[in-house]
Amino acid sequence: MEIITYIIEGELSHRDSTGTEATIQQHDVQRMSAGTGVVHSEYNNSEKPVHLLQIWIMPEADDLQPSYEDRTFLREEKLNQLRLIASHDGRDGSTRINQDASVYASLLESGQALTLDLHPGRHAWVQLVSGELEVNGTRLAQGDGAAISDESKLTLAGVGGNSAAEFLLFDLN
Repeated sequence: MEIITYIIEGELSHRDSTGTEATIQQHDVQRMSAGTGVVHSEYNNSEKPVHLLQIWIMPEADDLQPSYEDRTFLREEKLNQLRLIASHDGRDGSTRINQDASVYASLLESGQALTLDLHPGRHAWVQLVSGELEVNGTRLAQGDGAAISDESKLTLAGVGGNSAAEFLLFDLN
């Protein structure tokens, strides 16, 4: 599996059989390729609660070597823009995943809009972490997800109150 951990609040410590030890916190993304097998533990070593999303994606091939990587994507990098956080080729400073997928994070303020062109045959998933968001005119509330197929373009608009809508956007094969 390709495992992407997106920290919303708090922190999470990681230790695995490859010798990797790390602690990730808000605005951090961790990517682990489990590959041929890895023993690992994740735990909250803090008194504060941790809130996270963990996404598991099937890799493009079997028997890949296990690997680990983490990156920080500051709020300013995500504010009113789509910040690439994971991709097949690791472009634009994103973490590298072994699958034809691109994962974006954003904090979209009310009244702001973003677009993403989808190539023919591609699909998308939007996972709303907090706030309110419209995706091609359909309104989402905190915790909602939306599967999108047979669209050539996504229009994402921040709506609602004073806080920015935080979401992840997956461009999938």
